[in-house]
Amino acid sequence: MNIELHHRLSGQKLEKWHSLLRQAELAQTEDPDVIALVFDGDRLIATGARQENVLKLIAVAVDRQGEDLTSCVITALKNEAFAKGHRHLFIYTKPKNKFMFSSLFFYPIAQTKDVLLMEDRRDGIATYLKSIPKLNASGKVGAIVMNANPFTLGHQYLVESAAKQCEQVYVFVLSEDKSEFSALDRLNMVRLGTTHLSNVTVAETGPYMISSATFPTYFLKDRDNAYEVQCGLDIEIFSKIIAKELSITHRFVGSEPLSAMTDKYNQNLAKYLPENGIQYVEIERKTADQTPISASCVRKLIENKDVGTLGAFLPESTLNYLKNKDFI
Repeated sequence: MNIELHHRLSGQKLEKWHSLLRQAELAQTEDPDVIALVFDGDRLIATGARQENVLKLIAVAVDRQGEDLTSCVITALKNEAFAKGHRHLFIYTKPKNKFMFSSLFFYPIAQTKDVLLMEDRRDGIATYLKSIPKLNASGKVGAIVMNANPFTLGHQYLVESAAKQCEQVYVFVLSEDKSEFSALDRLNMVRLGTTHLSNVTVAETGPYMISSATFPTYFLKDRDNAYEVQCGLDIEIFSKIIAKELSITHRFVGSEPLSAMTDKYNQNLAKYLPENGIQYVEIERKTADQTPISASCVRKLIENKDVGTLGAFLPESTLNYLKNKDFI
């Protein structure tokens, strides 16, 4: 038996990999950072992959199951991930695989009928929640989840609207670095833009809200239903764990006339949050000269060096931050 690690596959190895994934009813939706292949001679008998901090595409040939090959794959991927600086790993898989991955020291976070999310820290999400100040609010407690890439007057208006309606508001800023502005820059801009609101607490989402870990697709047989399943897991974690721990009663979103995917996500929030005792509140998006304010529009203005127009779209705190960091 031989274990290989590859960043890209081609030729016969790629064909064998795809064949094993098809047998396991798994689908490659994007190129992983690394792929583990386990060969017995020329035959591929097991595989797995890592995409950032998520382990996935784990499959073992049907006639070789029960030989501890999954453990071999996981060990190889974990060692490689740790060497690349990933210290917190996740697996999303089918609920029926819970016992198998539990035996490999992964711990369940949440599951729906379609998907199970696990992590390699026993108290990972509990530790994350302890890092967020728990407010002693007895009435309405709001929550907003935003990317803020960058923080605009639209974002500020949404937070101000929620703050007027609630005793306390949590603003969660996406932690993944997949945007033009870094997670730290986005977090700083939100904090600076909300300092005038004494009942607002700004926090990071960590990997537990709208992240690579909470939006699985690769093992879903019904591709048309994939996005619904993604939203279902994300909402499950938010409503059953995060909102419950922080006593959140309302979730605020801005209306979405520009992004079909975000609008669909909002529709899922509107459908499922009330089932979990959380009120969905949609705030009409703020406009500038009858144009909906959006971060994508702001990024285009920055790209075109149209600094003069930015003042109509950005709070002074964001404008100053961008100037001080030489973004504009």
